[in-house]
Amino acid sequence: MTSQISELADFGWNSFFTSQLDFDPSVPALPVRVMAVHRDRMHVAGPAIDTLIPPFVETPDDEESTATVGDWLLLDVGTLRPRRLLWRRSLFKRRAAGTGRKLQLIAANVDTLFIVSSCNQDFSPARLERYLALAREAEVTPVIVLTKADQAGNPQDFVRPAARLLPGLLVELVDARDPESVACLLPWCARGQTVALVGSSGVGKSTLVNTLTGDGRIATQGIREDDNKGRHTTTSRALHRLPAGGWLLDTPGMRELQLTDLKSGLDDVFADVVAVAQGCRFSDCRHQAEPGCAIQAAIATGELEADRVKRWRKLAAEEAYNSESLADRRARSKAFGKMTRNAMNDKRARRRE
Repeated sequence: MTSQISELADFGWNSFFTSQLDFDPSVPALPVRVMAVHRDRMHVAGPAIDTLIPPFVETPDDEESTATVGDWLLLDVGTLRPRRLLWRRSLFKRRAAGTGRKLQLIAANVDTLFIVSSCNQDFSPARLERYLALAREAEVTPVIVLTKADQAGNPQDFVRPAARLLPGLLVELVDARDPESVACLLPWCARGQTVALVGSSGVGKSTLVNTLTGDGRIATQGIREDDNKGRHTTTSRALHRLPAGGWLLDTPGMRELQLTDLKSGLDDVFADVVAVAQGCRFSDCRHQAEPGCAIQAAIATGELEADRVKRWRKLAAEEAYNSESLADRRARSKAFGKMTRNAMNDKRARRRE
């Protein structure tokens, strides 16, 4: 088993996963990693296996027990059927686009998150803060990667505001087409490491993937000239082998990314705002026009930026809404509807008097 574990390290295996093995020789198991997820099958691979299997859900009533890209599964040696989903070191998830409450798992067991933006109209501090909250909640190292510097008069005008979003945040400026320029990202791509890419479409993610992997198998498309918005090119999530020995996971553009169960991640990203908010006179202060609001006082003195506070309030409200259980939301909606009906009935009764 020791030699097998050494070979598994090439796929991102480490002691965290070894500790979950029972080493029972009477029940042999084959560890494999989920390399890609398609509509009706998964691509899994390991030192001695590379095959397709049906999707796997360990516990039907637990949305997070669905295997996703980056997961480790234990297969039955004889049937190659999944027996167990190993605990994850990290998990990225979101509520699926639309009004439903279905959870969508994005990637598991990621070490570093490359948050890709470009030096043009796509650059958005609000979007970057969303991804930073995801990374901090999952305890994954975030790295901002800024592309298309050749299209900007002064690329540092994008580097500086990005670096200010989080103390100690790493920001790399690259030409996604140039291997020498992209070499600054290689320390996060070494053997056993897993890197994920996120960012809106058109920022150069697919070009960056092709440069990092050394091939051109990922299709790329340009951006629309009218608004610098990109066209989606990645249609499924998959791990790509890197020449440096690590793994890179590309994800489709997530224009409707919704924050769920990320309060601590948001508190980390907006630690400066949260610290000031603790000085408000009232614990339920909404940080608008309430007396004794420390946030408004800090904005007035220039300690906090009004736009940053606005983004914090918006993301915090979104996270709270998305994290609320469906039952609680239905109960609240039902109570609101009942209150509205009672008010209308009282109004009609007064008119009849």
